[in-house]
Amino acid sequence: MPTPPAHKPTSSPRTPTPSRLGLLRAPDFGRLSAATALGQLGDRVIFLALPLVAIVSLHADEFQVGLLTAATTAGSLLVGLPAGAWVDRMRKRPVMISTDLARALVLATVPMAWWADLLTIWWLYAVALTHGVLTVFFDVAYVSYLPHLVGRGNLVEGNAKLSAIRSVTSISGPGVAGPLVGWAGAPATLLVSSVGMALSGLLAMGIRKPEEKPEPGPSARPQLGRDIREGLRFVIRHPALRAIMVGDAIFNLFLVTYQTMLLVFLERDMGLDSFGIGVVLSGMGCGALLGALLATRLANRLGQRRVIRLAPLVTCPPTALMPLARPGWSLCAAALGLAALSLGGVVRVVAQSSLQQSLTPDRLLGRMNATARFVSWGGIPLGGLLGGASGTVFGVTATLWIGAIGMTASALPNLLSAP
Repeated sequence: MPTPPAHKPTSSPRTPTPSRLGLLRAPDFGRLSAATALGQLGDRVIFLALPLVAIVSLHADEFQVGLLTAATTAGSLLVGLPAGAWVDRMRKRPVMISTDLARALVLATVPMAWWADLLTIWWLYAVALTHGVLTVFFDVAYVSYLPHLVGRGNLVEGNAKLSAIRSVTSISGPGVAGPLVGWAGAPATLLVSSVGMALSGLLAMGIRKPEEKPEPGPSARPQLGRDIREGLRFVIRHPALRAIMVGDAIFNLFLVTYQTMLLVFLERDMGLDSFGIGVVLSGMGCGALLGALLATRLANRLGQRRVIRLAPLVTCPPTALMPLARPGWSLCAAALGLAALSLGGVVRVVAQSSLQQSLTPDRLLGRMNATARFVSWGGIPLGGLLGGASGTVFGVTATLWIGAIGMTASALPNLLSAP
């Protein structure tokens, strides 16, 4: 396929923040960072609490846990492509605010149903699916809003700082959720997620920088199908964007296959309680935090494309320590392998997000992000189903091996792409 002509990104106004002060000293970026912290804290609590509601409170089997994971991320397949076209026609901040508040309301129904003795696995499926659809719109708007807020010259710094905040919540989220689940129960713990989402939306309301309404495309009359095709063509025809998208799809497929059985493995095979599971997952957050602190330096020293290619090769193989683990020191070593995975994942995401944003014109940012998400995240619900089915047929340990090998293989599309 011939390489398309280079697209020169439309200039975005730079936020007047001297580099010596850093973006965190800019009030609007500070508000976005605080909103990110609260929203991500809620997400990390969901990551632990929602499956544990199914496992502990509803005694779900392996396949049901996998189906719940699939429902959580099925929104990317259902509305992934239209979301980008819709978001490109809208101001991004109102989309972020409304989806945050809606997610808070949806999550609050789980403890309410539990207290009313109405909670079923089907209720959890519905909540997971609705929350996932709303998250698609939030994420597309959020990633597309950053270049407007900080300017294209500050994208690596902005992505690295937001990744550092997400990493801190990755540490604190499971650490908070584990004891809360043990003390109040998994359904009640989801109230923390609901409150975090609501506060995130309220903080986003305080961002003051004016956001102009997106300019119409070549045709004065927007057409959803044409807009979606334009975004698809741009991403598929660009070698770097295409390789990132395919590599992400492989990685996410096997990451979720792995994660679907990870909680089952830790709870049933390793005999850990909710607090112990929280400690292991907090270790992953420590790796993510270190990755966020190193991301800018590594991207500047090695180059964004080289970081994207090397990170999976170096940090995915240690995940094979988990299926080898037994209670004791080997489980600690396996937890370090998960920390390495998180470190490499954050370094790679910071580099590739900045590269994707820098290669895309402003008017296509939403569609680029949605197209990449549709393909790369499309493997996530399939990974949940694959993990559940594999756990049922081959067992939990074999499924962890499959996930570890597949995540390492995700480096191939970027290694084979043109320099």
